Amino acid sequence: MNAHKLNLMPLKIDKSWTLFLDRDGVINERLPGDYVKTPEQFRFIKGSLEAIAICSKLFGRIIVVSNQQGIGKGLMTFDELELVHHKFIDEVNKAGGCIDKIYISPYLESQHHFTRKPSVGMALMAKRDFNEISFRKAIIAGDSNSDMLFGKRIGMKTVYIGSHEETRHSFHLIDFCYSDLFTFAVSLTTTHCL
Repeated sequence: MNAHKLNLMPLKIDKSWTLFLDRDGVINERLPGDYVKTPEQFRFIKGSLEAIAICSKLFGRIIVVSNQQGIGKGLMTFDELELVHHKFIDEVNKAGGCIDKIYISPYLESQHHFTRKPSVGMALMAKRDFNEISFRKAIIAGDSNSDMLFGKRIGMKTVYIGSHEETRHSFHLIDFCYSDLFTFAVSLTTTHCL
């Protein structure tokens, strides 16, 4: 199953919409039990570069929001993460896509910091920087319950990236489910709506 709509309400996507993307597990491969600490460890999931290029033509803005507690744990520095993101943005640009900004929360889960998903701090930071953002015209695509709760708490539509089986216990948080970012992006090109 490539895609499953959990809500049949059509969304007409245009340049007034903003796409928020989680990073690990959505754009790049997760490192089980570890963090992406170097550019060499950053590997795009198949189709994700193409997906961002597609979405860049449809949405007004694409914002990445990523919990990065590897910094809080002392396993990497802000400068090291900056090198990872430099490679990330460079590859996205070469593929014809655009990421308008990346927001990260370096805090530990135990700190319950306002910027760490599922709290909405990174969304509010984006709204501060891009005043035209309307959360009613925003989508979060992520692969965890914290991404979905982040979106619901601030009024976004939520797209779960992963297996439909994984959505059984949190279906109330999820508006749409797609197996990967590329399948989600292609679905937008066929009808310009989910």
